[in-house]
Amino acid sequence: MPRLLRQINDRAALELLLTSGPLTRGQIGELTGLSKVTASQTLARLEERGLVEVAGEQAGGRGPNAALYGIVPSSAYVAGLDVGPEFVTTAIADIHGEIVAEVTVAPDEHDDPVAVVHNAVVKACRSAKVALSKLRAVVIGTPGVVDPRTGDVRFSFDLPGWHEGIHEALARDLRRDVKIENDVNLVAVAERTLGAARDVDDFVLLWAGRGIGLGVVLGGRLHRGRSGSAGEIGYLPVPGVPLAGDVRAVPGRLPSLAGGLQSLVSAEAVTELAASYGFAGRSGAECVAAAVEAGERGEPLLDDIAGRLALGVASVCVVLDPGLVVLAGEVSQAGGNALTGRIEEAVARICPVRPQVVASGVNGNPVLRGAVLAALEQAREEIFAS
Repeated sequence: MPRLLRQINDRAALELLLTSGPLTRGQIGELTGLSKVTASQTLARLEERGLVEVAGEQAGGRGPNAALYGIVPSSAYVAGLDVGPEFVTTAIADIHGEIVAEVTVAPDEHDDPVAVVHNAVVKACRSAKVALSKLRAVVIGTPGVVDPRTGDVRFSFDLPGWHEGIHEALARDLRRDVKIENDVNLVAVAERTLGAARDVDDFVLLWAGRGIGLGVVLGGRLHRGRSGSAGEIGYLPVPGVPLAGDVRAVPGRLPSLAGGLQSLVSAEAVTELAASYGFAGRSGAECVAAAVEAGERGEPLLDDIAGRLALGVASVCVVLDPGLVVLAGEVSQAGGNALTGRIEEAVARICPVRPQVVASGVNGNPVLRGAVLAALEQAREEIFAS
């Protein structure tokens, strides 16, 4: 029992210092409910483990200044990766979540996934001047379906080389636990911690970019589904559009996605639609941005895109009733409030619930931010439990 109590006290102090920043011994005791003696013993143990250090002083009244204790930033590091078909971006963060290095590499198209990730992580560690052995957690964001039971990518249109066995091979190569997560799910993680869904327990995140995807958060937890396919909204059957076709997985061939909602709102579909309204661009996002800038002339195109996206949003809302829908991805960012407002109105016209539809509030690369946050949660839990 004494050992368990020590573990509970250590965890309470660590969690407090991570969320509140440096505190005095008295403040730690007051905020955790520990006595002065117990708080002192707890800090001594954490200092001995190299997790806590004196980080400054707080001026007092008549007596001497009180020492401020904080988490040692270098006590643990994590790596978050955003893996795509053209680039792999890796961020190294300390235990506070401070990014100490971010490196982007362009993998050779013939590279093995294990070699690609190894190269990316090693380069980022070198840039951060952090030994690979100091990484407590590695989280990789990828497009495609990740099986929560095995941790492997079941299939990915953009990353055909990622298949069963990659998860174990990565862990063996990096000599540590590695977690692979769907990229849109990681964006939802970032949105709940840093963005428009901060501290919201029930919401969905609709990603509209090169492809379309959905992140579902229920009761404050990601909902992945039994096989990891929750949120594969591109397959959603919609009126007037052919079905996605034969989606059964066949060895050597990826499931078809030539139909369903994906065929209406992918970046390619948006680009083609924009051309019919007289807007041209190298991407769907450029076309949407041009329509927003064009004012009244661009409104019909924005109405059409919003109507298409509303089909997916309404279908999700009548099943889950999340209350909040966050729009993310290049196309969504380009549309901004002009698009979110139209989607909210369009959803209200076709379904009995009216969710609030807002634009993403995460700055920078949201997949990377989500990967780092997921890695931090894993690393901190490991430290708390040790």
